[in-house]
Amino acid sequence: MSRIPRIVILGAGYGGIVTALRLQKQLNYNEADVTLVNKHDYHYITTHLHMPAAGTDKPDNARVNITKLIDEFKIDFVKSTAVQIRTEDKKIVLEEGTLSYDYLVVGLGGEPETFGIPGLKEYALNIRSINSVRYIREHIEYQFAKYKREPSCTDLLTFIVGGAGFTGIEFVGELADRIPELCKEFDVDPSLVKIYNIEAAPTALPGFDPELVEYAMNVLKNKGVTFKIATAIKECTPEGVVLATGEEIKSATVIWTGGIRGNHMLEEAGFETMRGRIKVDDYLRAPGHDNIYVLGDCSIVMSPEGRPYPPTAQISMQQAEVCSHNLVSQIRGSELKKFEFKPKGTVASLGRGEAIGIVGSRKIKGGVASVMKKIIDLRYLYIIGGIPLVLKKGRF
Repeated sequence: MSRIPRIVILGAGYGGIVTALRLQKQLNYNEADVTLVNKHDYHYITTHLHMPAAGTDKPDNARVNITKLIDEFKIDFVKSTAVQIRTEDKKIVLEEGTLSYDYLVVGLGGEPETFGIPGLKEYALNIRSINSVRYIREHIEYQFAKYKREPSCTDLLTFIVGGAGFTGIEFVGELADRIPELCKEFDVDPSLVKIYNIEAAPTALPGFDPELVEYAMNVLKNKGVTFKIATAIKECTPEGVVLATGEEIKSATVIWTGGIRGNHMLEEAGFETMRGRIKVDDYLRAPGHDNIYVLGDCSIVMSPEGRPYPPTAQISMQQAEVCSHNLVSQIRGSELKKFEFKPKGTVASLGRGEAIGIVGSRKIKGGVASVMKKIIDLRYLYIIGGIPLVLKKGRF
């Protein structure tokens, strides 16, 4: 290749931003032309979004300006939305213009998975971005204000969260903490407020340690959350939800956290996908495309037991490390590294001062787990922005 190779990174989520930052460190000047494309000029910390959604923290605490993270002499940042991947001529079509690539990193993030449930797409809200959580927070506050004008409409004070995975559980924990403040602010009787967490699987936090799941559910029940486990949502309507049991729960607020799928552009580009995600090879590449890496929510990585790993921030960051190494190796003609996920523990927050987790083989809960959650958040801030970012954002 006579000219400098062009690397395009689509998306500045965990996988995209960490890949860009590592390439920035590993590549020499003029060794490659690296372009990062993202529709916003900020990177947001997805694992923190449940807090501003409930109103227990500010949205700005979950976002970091991209230009504050990257060296613009080494990484070109393009604020735009990708609309098409054209593998046959190695081009990315953006809303404004096109980009050519020699190597492509797809870290576009996922989209809500509705599992074909009627009405979910139209009537449910999703915790997926800074703008979406800002809307959810304002929507919740509006229901309290509206109730004061329409005191007969107690449905306004019923909040339904579909899905009891990590996002659902963490969100209901924060929402349960926020409710007393909202009741006081709007002079509403707290006994009128109801929070439902509905999960089709046989347990909350599927795959998590049963003892810790039981602890989490007890903590949240004591905060006022009503669980409906092993109960599927059959339909979402403007008036609430209809369950598979036939029960109807009236509510003006349905928040869906029940799963994600990969980005629609992958299937449209001709890749073989499962729920919009690509099963990558050992080196994180799309099968049949030695120059295309796929990370995060868009990828499927199989465990030694033959099951796909859940797409978490932790796995995205580890993928980014291997992806950046392999890009540099391809450019320099050296050996590629196989991806092997090394779980470093998992912690789920349950609201103020409460959490559960597994670190190594040790189960932790309560205040200890809550502190560990904060340490994990601080560690990520340090990885992407060093001490200055920890000092600026570390209060959460």
